[in-house]
Amino acid sequence: MTVERIIIESIGWSGMLLILAAYVLLSTGRIHGRSRAYQWMNVVGAACFIVNSGYNGAIPSATLNVAWAGIGLYTLWRVRRQAV
Repeated sequence: MTVERIIIESIGWSGMLLILAAYVLLSTGRIHGRSRAYQWMNVVGAACFIVNSGYNGAIPSATLNVAWAGIGLYTLWRVRRQAV
């Protein structure tokens, strides 16, 4: 396994951990769905999946994660706008 491949796989696993942790925190009531922490965990996790999926040629997965990140960024924008 090349160093590049190890880095890409590490990015993918990091994304998985972030999204899973976000879901666990949401499901246990420790954070809420509109919280910045929850949304950022999903945005960064999705970005990691985009890198990993794109590298591996999994275009449907990469596309799903572009949408996932977009939803998170849109929600962050709305939360910020409502706070002002």
